[in-house]
Amino acid sequence: MTDEKVQRINELARKSKTVGLTDTEKAEQKALRDEYIADYRKQFIGIMDNTYIQTPDGKKTKVTRREDK
Repeated sequence: MTDEKVQRINELARKSKTVGLTDTEKAEQKALRDEYIADYRKQFIGIMDNTYIQTPDGKKTKVTRREDK
């Protein structure tokens, strides 16, 4: 996500708290937030894919995804 998009999210959040948003701005805000969350999740999954847990005996275990029920 670009800095311009993050700045726009912040602008819309400030405007929402002060004067309110139009329907078009609300839709833009939702789209930007969804994109931001998707990007965050992608980065987090990348980090977790390269994460290992080391036990006191020195054994390393790769972190695996938990299956949702």
